[in-house]
Amino acid sequence: MVDRGLWRTARRAGRRDGPAGEKLEENREKRGIVDYRLPEIDEWETAQPHAMWSEARAECPVVPVEPQPWEDSGSFHVLGHEAAAAVLRDWRTFSSTINGDFMGPFMGDLILALDGEEHRHYRNLVAPAFRRSNLDRWRTELIEPIVGRLLGAVQPAGRADLVADFTVHYPVQVICGIVGVPLEDHEQFTTWAEQINHGPLDPEAGMAASAAMSGYLAPLVEARRSEPTGDLLSELVNVEVDGERLSEERLFGFLRLLLPAGAETTYRALGNALVALLTLPHVRRRVEEDRSLIPRLVEETIRWETSITMIMRRTTVDTEVAGCPIPAGSPVTVLNGSAGRDPDRWPDPDAFDLDRESGAHMGFGGGPHLCLGMHLARLEMEVGLAAVLDMLPGVRLDEDAPVPEVSGYAFRGPATLPVVFDAQP
Repeated sequence: MVDRGLWRTARRAGRRDGPAGEKLEENREKRGIVDYRLPEIDEWETAQPHAMWSEARAECPVVPVEPQPWEDSGSFHVLGHEAAAAVLRDWRTFSSTINGDFMGPFMGDLILALDGEEHRHYRNLVAPAFRRSNLDRWRTELIEPIVGRLLGAVQPAGRADLVADFTVHYPVQVICGIVGVPLEDHEQFTTWAEQINHGPLDPEAGMAASAAMSGYLAPLVEARRSEPTGDLLSELVNVEVDGERLSEERLFGFLRLLLPAGAETTYRALGNALVALLTLPHVRRRVEEDRSLIPRLVEETIRWETSITMIMRRTTVDTEVAGCPIPAGSPVTVLNGSAGRDPDRWPDPDAFDLDRESGAHMGFGGGPHLCLGMHLARLEMEVGLAAVLDMLPGVRLDEDAPVPEVSGYAFRGPATLPVVFDAQP
């Protein structure tokens, strides 16, 4: 529960006086109190936070939150689009180093935990691996064949669970193929990815998965040093910019980030797009009639239901966001999942609108840390959606199963997606 005492404590800890603090308190007196409560840890997979975010956002785009089990102190959640974008742009005031505290124990030396010049150097070393020529090659050599195999395997049955049979396997196989990991090991990487991503909630499993992944990758790294094979791992091991190479710690840190991020986030985002396609008749009808709308479907999905809903920062100085004073050293969570539904940015934001202005969402973050893999994720989603319509003719929800829904707090996606279609020999 967010009460007046907590807000006043936040004000006293930050800017004790001034018009911004007085305006904030005046607004709270007029609008009352919002019951802003994070779900229990065991409820994060099934949570439905949009209504709570909407109510809180209407009162103020920034709310203080009581300490969670994994935190030493309370934090601030940024719910509104304009405020969220401002935080992500201002790396000097809102530092990314907090990501090292949360995810560093599981992922190692992270690009997500760096700021300024150090971040720029690291990014310059890894960004060329995601150039357009590689995307074109990955599409023909990996993405399309993997989609074809996965959907081809279910064609004869006339029914499938598009999560269990398709989306959960597809992006992780692509990432394994891109990196140079044998595709037959993708299920192990799926397990490691989930355990690493949920490391702050289950540290023992996260640490074990991190160590296991590093042990698996170490001999592959050594082999690529002496005999590059043209895969992404070979490029990362041997890349050099201005006489600098990736250190061992940063190489493994990037791999521990890339494999979980590229696997779990994209499979959930694709699942969210399939939920929109299969549960919203106006979307299904238009996309079937005009496949050129698939990129719009992807962008609107990422705004409407992004797969990762929060981005962590920490204040370096006393500051304020949207009139809310925030003391130096405070954790700040940008809720990009909430920002994507801000009515001050988009009309009727809860509706799925293929004609909506594209871009400007924060599904891939923003500022200096804009996601390196966003073009790959878009490509995987576009190819996957088109293939579902082409290879599973007449695909529709299984009427004997519950209607699928997107759920989750930090990570959002459907748990299952049962469908039927015209069986293919």
